[in-house]
Amino acid sequence: MPKVLISADMEGISGVVHPVETNPDRYDYERGRALMTAEVNAVIAGVLDAEPSAEVLVANAHGPFRNLLPEDLDQRVRLVRGRPRPLGMLGGLGTGMDAVLFVGYHARVGAGPAVLAHTMSDAVLGVRLNGREVGEIGLNAALAGHYGAPVVLLSGDDVACAELRELVPGASTVAVKRALGQAAAEALHPAVARDRLRQEAAAAVARRAQIPPMSITGPVLLEVDLYAPATVDTAMLIPGVERAAGARTVTFTGHDVAEICDVVQLLVLLAQVKPG
Repeated sequence: MPKVLISADMEGISGVVHPVETNPDRYDYERGRALMTAEVNAVIAGVLDAEPSAEVLVANAHGPFRNLLPEDLDQRVRLVRGRPRPLGMLGGLGTGMDAVLFVGYHARVGAGPAVLAHTMSDAVLGVRLNGREVGEIGLNAALAGHYGAPVVLLSGDDVACAELRELVPGASTVAVKRALGQAAAEALHPAVARDRLRQEAAAAVARRAQIPPMSITGPVLLEVDLYAPATVDTAMLIPGVERAAGARTVTFTGHDVAEICDVVQLLVLLAQVKPG
């Protein structure tokens, strides 16, 4: 029985272009939640079209990790919800996972024009692994690869799709919108996007054995550029974290990608704590 993890973010959902649609305290958030849940359901349907006996986990992976509408989600899956939690956006991942799918993902900070591009938080200005700039796509693809799982599909804007293809050339992508800027896009109708997602998810899962997991062998050098110097000061309390040249960059050398991703999660959480 195959095991499949679907990691669902929000900024890369068709029709979503602005923070009012992704932030819980903004007026159009409920519409964004509904669009997100519907696209995840389309991917679930595709996975189960290809593998009716698959065990499917869905990791809610946006903001507070409480965006998907549980009562509207396909009843055949289990939902990983809430934060903080082990493995962050890939909560539920472990050894023996056969495929990972990224739904509604966005491009990394600095990419563009790309819809709602950022990396983890506005507090982060850049992330590098062994000198290579990565965003959430790269971090999570590497984390999946650490556990032996290939990322077989990504949906989002055209820039996010290109970002995954550079890292995992064999992966399938579905561009549900073409970025025109940070808060503008030319988007598919949501129903059309869902039809394409269902078809591509089925095809991607069916050929999962042909897609090698992304591999980064340890040790791994992490560099993170942080917006606030005060966050850098606080980060110095994490064992192994060092201040690099300049006021805003910290470094950490981890044994493997899993350790690196834990440190990135912790840095993002520290950035949310007000000093004093």
